[in-house]
Amino acid sequence: MSEKPRIALIAHDKKKIDLIMFVREHVDVFKKCALFATSTTGNILREKVKLELTSFKSGPLGGDLQIGSLVASDEIDFVIFLRDPLTAQPHEPDVSALLRVCDVHNKPLATNLATAEALVMEIRRFLKLSDVGKE
Repeated sequence: MSEKPRIALIAHDKKKIDLIMFVREHVDVFKKCALFATSTTGNILREKVKLELTSFKSGPLGGDLQIGSLVASDEIDFVIFLRDPLTAQPHEPDVSALLRVCDVHNKPLATNLATAEALVMEIRRFLKLSDVGKE
């Protein structure tokens, strides 16, 4: 892992509010990381949480695959992808490819809030931040 953890943030439409709330809760961690996101998710995080990040295309237009490419080339350390398991996604093959590339390259992947919390705890430990004094 690089000195500055590199995190991809992705959320299906029905999970975007959950991601915003989660990132706000842990903004002290995310401000110390290099952030990447698919287009719509990135725009919302920029607007609502005032984070700097690199955006790619939206998921259905290939953004999931762009992030997968970064995972495969070891340019992403962690992926937080809040998926909506109850809604069919037209780009499900792209979603599956991203999940697979995380498994193939042994990258930590969170697909719900519980696993995202575990990842952030690990990132917080890496950054040597305490839970006290979160912004």
